Amino acid sequence: MPQAIVTGSDSGIGRATAVELAKDGFDVGVTWHTDHGGAEETASEIRDLGKRATVAHLDLEVLPDAAQVIDELADDLGGVDVLVANSGTGTSEIAVDLTYDDWRKVISVDLDGAFLCLQRAARRMIAAGRGGRLIAVTSVHEHQPRVGAAPYDAAKGGLGLLMKTLALELGEHGITANSVAPGEIATPMTDQTDEDPRRQHRPGVPLGRPGHAREIAATIAFLASPKASYITGASIVADGGMLQMGPMAGSHLTEDTWRRP
Repeated sequence: MPQAIVTGSDSGIGRATAVELAKDGFDVGVTWHTDHGGAEETASEIRDLGKRATVAHLDLEVLPDAAQVIDELADDLGGVDVLVANSGTGTSEIAVDLTYDDWRKVISVDLDGAFLCLQRAARRMIAAGRGGRLIAVTSVHEHQPRVGAAPYDAAKGGLGLLMKTLALELGEHGITANSVAPGEIATPMTDQTDEDPRRQHRPGVPLGRPGHAREIAATIAFLASPKASYITGASIVADGGMLQMGPMAGSHLTEDTWRRP
C-alpha cells in the first residue's frame, strides 16, 4: 500500500491534496499547525475513502527538531512514497518596514522547514530503494514577485530552485522532485474559506476567476502518479493564466495602487 505525507493538510490545498491522494490509493499522513480540528476532519475524509490516515502536529518555526514528525509519520504509515511540502505562511508589508523576526518566520516555515521535511523523506526513500516523489507547493511568486511579499517571494523562489537541485541529486535513486506553483486559490490563506471561485470575478486573470483547491490537488496527484514518471525538475504553474498578464498589466493599469500591499 503506497504512503503519502502532506504537510499543512488541515485545510485548503493541503486538505484537498490529502483527500485526492487517498482516492488514488494512498494511506496519508496529515499535519497541522494551529487547526487540529481541521486535520481530524481531513483524516475523517480519508478514512471514509477506506484508506489509513494518521495525524501529527508540525510547527516549522521549531527547527530543526520539528522535521522529526516526518519520520514519525513514516514509521506509523509503514514508509513514505510521496512527500508534499505544502505548509506555508507569508506577510503583507513592504520590505523596508519588515522586521527581521517576521522575515525569519517566513523563511523558516516556507524554505528551511520545507527543506528539512523533504530531506527526511528523501533519506527514507533512498533507504527503501523503490524511488519516490517529492512535490513542493510553491506559488506563482516562485517566478514573479509581489509587493509586500519579500520573504515569501524569496522563500518560494528558493524552494523552486531547491526542487530542481533535488531532481539532479536524487534522479539516480528513482526519486522525482517537482514544484506546483498556484496562483490565487480560494482557501483560508487568501481569506476565501468555503468561497466558490466561479462566483468571483478577476479581470486580471485570463480565466477570469480564482482557482479551487481541488484544481491544485489534481495537479499534485498527477505528479504523484505513474503517469508523471518522467517528469522531474519541473515547476508546473496552475494560475488561470495570471503570469501571462505582465505586459498587459503594464500597459493597462491606470493607477498606482499596486505599489502598496
